[in-house]
Amino acid sequence: MSNRVSAKHKIDRRIGVNLWGRPKSPFNKREYGPGQHGQRRRKPSDFGTQLMAKQKLKGYYGNIGEKQFRKYYREAVRRRGDTGENLVGILECRLDAIVYRMKFVPTVFGARQFVSHGHVSVNGRRVTVPSYMCKPGDTIVVKQKSREIPMVLEAVASSERDVPDYVEVDYSKMTGTFLREPKLEDVPYPVQMEPNLVVEFYSRT
Repeated sequence: MSNRVSAKHKIDRRIGVNLWGRPKSPFNKREYGPGQHGQRRRKPSDFGTQLMAKQKLKGYYGNIGEKQFRKYYREAVRRRGDTGENLVGILECRLDAIVYRMKFVPTVFGARQFVSHGHVSVNGRRVTVPSYMCKPGDTIVVKQKSREIPMVLEAVASSERDVPDYVEVDYSKMTGTFLREPKLEDVPYPVQMEPNLVVEFYSRT
């Protein structure tokens, strides 16, 4: 488990945005970084701006490790089309991201744990790897016994987030279908993501 999971709200204050748009974020009350020097914000350099864009994107998906994130970047470069768009599409194909988009859980961190504990299946096969890459047409089902977990009931009943149109969900059966890999403009980020700056960051390192 990532060290950041236990202090996920600090990410908001360190990066300077309410990354997941949650009303409980401490950033809503204290719009400055943690620690005694948190209020001293300097104008970042170009490199600092690119680094911050990378940290935002990594953090949003549950703080993906650098090695894995760089692998996604290489795959995005290899594909045809805009590298930034490709990178976002790859991240949205992760099983934990799709479970989160389908509102089976309230947070991205909850989605990672939910998958790793074996609560979902993909096309009838139980998958416990949060980074499992789904394909358009894949069907995700919440295990029968897992449908009454308080976290799941809370997420389904919540009006905090909308389900994007690149996934389809049937809450009566607790199943969902990943319809297509989205473009950047399709993804309901609560804050502006700048994958083009992430591409610039990796291009210079």
